Amino acid sequence: MDILLIMPAILKKTARGKFMRPGGIYALNLRSGLLRFLCLVTNGTQRHQEIPVLRDHIEKQNKGNNSSQKHLYVYDKAVTDFVWWDRQKRHANYMISMLKENSIATLVESIPFDSRHEINTGVEAYSVYENKGIKFNVVDYRDPETGKLHRFVTTLPMTINPGTIAMLYFKRWTIEKTFNNTKSNFKETKAWSSNTRSLENQMRLTAMSYNLMRVFEEISKIQQPELIHPSDKKYSEALEIRQQQAQKRDRFVNPLFFQARISRISPYTIRAVQNAIITGMSLQCFMSSLVARLVSRPQLIGEH
Repeated sequence: MDILLIMPAILKKTARGKFMRPGGIYALNLRSGLLRFLCLVTNGTQRHQEIPVLRDHIEKQNKGNNSSQKHLYVYDKAVTDFVWWDRQKRHANYMISMLKENSIATLVESIPFDSRHEINTGVEAYSVYENKGIKFNVVDYRDPETGKLHRFVTTLPMTINPGTIAMLYFKRWTIEKTFNNTKSNFKETKAWSSNTRSLENQMRLTAMSYNLMRVFEEISKIQQPELIHPSDKKYSEALEIRQQQAQKRDRFVNPLFFQARISRISPYTIRAVQNAIITGMSLQCFMSSLVARLVSRPQLIGEH
């Protein structure tokens, strides 16, 4: 999840001479790659903090949710509120975030994990910490490529592999590529209006348009499993270069990065959908044009 800000419909400076921008919180499903508009933070005329708005949204969602349905929220460190998230566990709402540098917590116990399993590559420690009577889990992950230490905090059960927690947080940045699609390719950079309902509809339509493009591209990828999308080939070749450079420093890229990912939607796919709508092209011909762009898999030799 993250907040997406766009330009206001009418430029109006605040008392401090700055422009306020309307924005809403979106959630990207890390399994399917589909985008969902959650809630409007501000219409650009009043200042609001995104985290209180997100909490209100989740609280309202709790009232109508099936208690057996679980939700995992992966957000930046601003979302960290141990007391509030501890209460959310009764509603099956969990979170993963970065541990704040100034967090004050006491180590309670270490959590056993299989350090030899590939999923836990880079994990140095998995522990239970306590703050004001609230317990939570912390993952100490050192990137095998750069050597940088990252500390992740989560309210997930300790049965979840710590490497999975670390990788889910890194996958969170996929939403930035999604926002790049909506701004660069959909040209959704300016609000239609300062009216709250209008803005919410705009953001829902943006998510719907994105999901339509995502479905078309993903379906095209599975038509010929032996081939891959050009963007995936480019990503694999870039990983290969990173791997070779890391090996020169006696390091390596986490092997989990070589697995399937949610990629940025190709500008070609978006243009193809637009042209198909304008020309009235049949769905079969349109999908054939997307499949025709698939390429052979690169031969990689640098995986760890």
